[in-house]
Amino acid sequence: MRIGQSKDIHQLVEGRDLVIGGVHVPYELGLLGHSDADVLLHAIIESLIGAMGLGDIGRHFPDNDPQYKGISSMILLKKTAEMLEEHHYSVVNIDSLIMIEKPKMAPYIELMRKNIAEVLNISINQINVKATRGEKMGFVGRGEGVIAEAVCLIEEKKNESNA
Repeated sequence: MRIGQSKDIHQLVEGRDLVIGGVHVPYELGLLGHSDADVLLHAIIESLIGAMGLGDIGRHFPDNDPQYKGISSMILLKKTAEMLEEHHYSVVNIDSLIMIEKPKMAPYIELMRKNIAEVLNISINQINVKATRGEKMGFVGRGEGVIAEAVCLIEEKKNESNA
């Protein structure tokens, strides 16, 4: 078994959609980034890449590569699922946390879990998503940005020769 962890941070700005966990969340601000800036998926992707020992998200999906400009992070998660398959790993579980002052994430968490589970081809029970606020402290509390953290556990898939 291998553990991976990551943190991602994006600034909230006008003129961008707020996409978290593959869900378009209605809000007047969105996350700034080269892709759709899905802070939760970026943390999850990087934790999985790290658990495989393959560097970080920027190594595989660089923010200066035009092919990733505006791309849905759900596509990047799918590519990460393909990397897991290629390297013979399966996801045991993922635990994640979104730190955002507003809007409230509770109405969207189950859909986020469903999106992630479907792309990774695992049970929704293997995905946990939590949310907390900054309590008006720091850049999160002032509504200037969002942080997401993720921890994952992956295991090498058993094949017939080592089962």
